[in-house]
Amino acid sequence: MIGRAALALSALILTAAVAAPWRWTLPAGVVAPVVPADNPMSAAKVALGRRLFYDADLSIDGTMSCASCHEQKHAFADGNTTRPGVHGDAGRRNVPGLANVAWLPVLTAADPRVTTLEAQAAIPIFGLTPVKMGMHGSDQEIPRRLSRDACYRRQFRAAFPDRRGRIDMSSVTLALASFERSMVSFDTPADRGNLSREASAGKAIFGRICASCHSGPNFTDGRFHAVLPVNKTDRGLAETTGQAEDDGRFRTSSLRNVAVTGPWFHDGSARTLGEAIARHPIRLNAADMDGLLAYLEALTDRGFIENPAFAYPDDPCGSK
Repeated sequence: MIGRAALALSALILTAAVAAPWRWTLPAGVVAPVVPADNPMSAAKVALGRRLFYDADLSIDGTMSCASCHEQKHAFADGNTTRPGVHGDAGRRNVPGLANVAWLPVLTAADPRVTTLEAQAAIPIFGLTPVKMGMHGSDQEIPRRLSRDACYRRQFRAAFPDRRGRIDMSSVTLALASFERSMVSFDTPADRGNLSREASAGKAIFGRICASCHSGPNFTDGRFHAVLPVNKTDRGLAETTGQAEDDGRFRTSSLRNVAVTGPWFHDGSARTLGEAIARHPIRLNAADMDGLLAYLEALTDRGFIENPAFAYPDDPCGSK
């Protein structure tokens, strides 16, 4: 009887987890992001994706997780110029932050074809240019590893009742994408209108000289522009289109939390925000530069980079 009672309780808990709706916490005027019909949000799926995000078993040698490159203290950027992969392959591009990534129309620096988080999640795991997590050719290894863990089996059943808890790479990428969609960041001093006099002056400067490309609620037009001199080892958009006019064009980066996501540019070549600004075709006097820097600092969401809901889950199934 005790065994049956325990099973009934487990079934009740599982049902509650599956039924828990996902509620977007968004400020007035911000519309929820588009979510693929085949990957609806749920609390159970986000919880599973959060655990997977921090799991180094997603790499071939168990040394690299998504969070190895996307660190919360850097608004899920990296803090390094580029990041080598598990085999020591040099990284090509700077790791971007993930704040409000659910709203971005393009999800890589130079490939406009990658428009869903589900597709993007597979790139660092299986990609070859460069190798990051090193799982190319080992598609069944991750499901094999995860299936050995009773907690993961419970989480997959809760997250994917329609799949009967099947553990495969499709479910892994769906869960990772759901967790990343939950990374909402709209609570900065600038969002609250809590700006110093210097930052207010910087906001006006930003509106005149920066907002044409860094536009909208996430400060990006989602388009591709050339700012730095063309580097023939990384042609940017031209690698996808084959068009010479696209040489050196890269996606406009979001400026949310920009003060903590450095170094900057697609190659991480700007070590300070002032250097990054100076490389644009604009001229600022010292006072204007100070104001612009103050405004960019005001785009930092401390609640986002300290939110425990995005941190490493040390008790995913109720025990550490």
